[in-house]
Amino acid sequence: MSAPGCERPRREGHRPLRRAAVVVAWLLFLAAAPPLGGPRALAGQTATEIVDHVDRLLRGKSSRGDLVMEIHTAHWNRALEMKVWSLGTRYSLIRVTSPQKEAGTATLKVGNEVWNYLPRVDRTIKIPPSMMMGSWMGSHFTNDDLVKESRLVDDYDISIGYQGPRDGTEVWEFVLTPKPEAAVVWGKIIEQVRKKDLMPTWARYYDEEGKLVRTMDFSDYRTFSGRLVPAKLTVVPTDKPGESTVVLYRSLEFDIGLTPSFFSLRSLKERS
Repeated sequence: MSAPGCERPRREGHRPLRRAAVVVAWLLFLAAAPPLGGPRALAGQTATEIVDHVDRLLRGKSSRGDLVMEIHTAHWNRALEMKVWSLGTRYSLIRVTSPQKEAGTATLKVGNEVWNYLPRVDRTIKIPPSMMMGSWMGSHFTNDDLVKESRLVDDYDISIGYQGPRDGTEVWEFVLTPKPEAAVVWGKIIEQVRKKDLMPTWARYYDEEGKLVRTMDFSDYRTFSGRLVPAKLTVVPTDKPGESTVVLYRSLEFDIGLTPSFFSLRSLKERS
């Protein structure tokens, strides 16, 4: 229970998909932070320090990757192959390379602004605030997810809800609850992490009434640029049974020397 005068204000009309705090930060837009040590380096650390380590697993000063995003809905399925570049938390560029009819379609993020390029009509569109909640590329991500990045430790108080064996593997289960001043929509996040290598296995997101909104499963652990990371992420919305968005990295490079000038409207239109 919060101390008198410190109750967390209720956020009316919250939108469950407004911020992909883990989805985008971990697998789509790789923010600037130095790589941390391994499990031994975190021995005896607090729950907050461990979660911060996991939250920064895929982060480098800059990055480049190839991925496949598979979208499954009640009415159709599609798979998109993409190239992704990022520099810190401010810059990212995503370009579709396949299928052919979608090739060249691109999204550029600079700070809190987002542009889409549509090659079939050779048109660049800046996403207005009224469209930020729209689906990005038909997936279970929104345009707003692209710009709303923050470190979990800045917005949440973190505690250990469980530690011990699950399916023969030693794990931590962390419970994240919003800090009173945090501008977030999740009422709670529960995240499971393997102790042996600090790999996340799943995360569950709840609204303020305690209802599960969506789940994320992490799998297919691979080593890219010397770092073990979960190369596959499956997002499942609770209110849409049978639907999901799956992101699978085929390659990933860190600290490749990109500069802000790379993330321009000109680059948005290029096919490289």
